[in-house]
Amino acid sequence: QVQLVESGGGLVQAGGSLRLSCAASGFTFNNYWMHWVRQAPGKGLEWISYITLSGATNYADSVKGRFTISRDNVKNTLYLQMNSLKSEDTAVYYCSKGRAIDPQAHDFWGQGTQVTVSS
Repeated sequence: QVQLVESGGGLVQAGGSLRLSCAASGFTFNNYWMHWVRQAPGKGLEWISYITLSGATNYADSVKGRFTISRDNVKNTLYLQMNSLKSEDTAVYYCSKGRAIDPQAHDFWGQGTQVTVSS
């Protein structure tokens, strides 16, 4: 019954912004670290951000300063605010839960949402 449903992806021009959402259900949302992970065409999974139970955050160097992760524990929703988007940000973006950065260790994944950045 665990579900993670991403939304908010789409086509955006380089330099633009996009806000992704991940609606969580079927588990106690505020008891888990939450992550955003992406997979670009021809690439492996790339962890990009996490947020802890208390709201502490961390980011991959590739997105640091441009992306902001947040969570609303009342709405059971995870967010990723993406600013100053670059063509290399084009990827399928997944939300996931897990207690380590390594995406292979994450417990559950959403279906993903496509983000395409035109240059």
